Order: sequence, then structure tokens, then C-alpha cells
Amino acid sequence: MIKVSVFYPNKPGAKFDFDYYTAKHLPLVRDKLGAACKGIAADRGLAGGAPGAPAPYVAIAHLYFESVDAFNAAFGPVSGEILGDIPNYTDLSPDLQISDVLMNASRSETSELRPHG
Repeated sequence: MIKVSVFYPNKPGAKFDFDYYTAKHLPLVRDKLGAACKGIAADRGLAGGAPGAPAPYVAIAHLYFESVDAFNAAFGPVSGEILGDIPNYTDLSPDLQISDVLMNASRSETSELRPHG
């Protein structure tokens, strides 16, 4: 499993419309990527690591796929529509990272944590 994370840097004066992002953009992304997208999550930055420090990112989105190839196959044909929607909620340029998911667990799971690999 891989995770595609989209990071929106927290820059003073930047525009970011969380209502549009969560009600319109992320559903558009999920629908356009179809069954290849195994899950989607979004975070709003609250604070940095030091007391009183601002969050380094105003928002982060996470999308899950079986493989990099599955992501590329799903994203390629719809990338223009997805990327074209970005100005509707922000004037920031996002950074993207693709990661290999080594562990994905919640505290509600009762089984022992088992690292991937």
C-alpha cells in the first residue's frame, strides 16, 4: 500500500477555503480516482512542535493506493481536472510525497501492531 500526501505550506496571508476543500475538492478527487483510491483523509494544521509555533502546513491530504502504478494510472487521465480545481480553494502551491505505508493502525484495533514488510 502507498500513500500520496499533498502538503499545503502555511504561508502568512495565503488563502485556504476549508469548506470548499472538504465539501467539493476532496469528493471530486475521490470520485475522479475511482476504485483505485482505497482511502482518503484530510488534516488541518493546528500548531508546530514548539509551544506557540504555527503549523508548518495549513492542510495535508492523504490518499491511499495499492501501488505507485495504480496511482499513476488513476491520476494521469484526470490530473487536469483535479489540479485545475486548486485555485477554487487556495492560492498555495502544494508539495506532494509518495510513501510506502509501513504501518496503518488505530487505537481501536485490538490486534497487535504488525509492521509491514
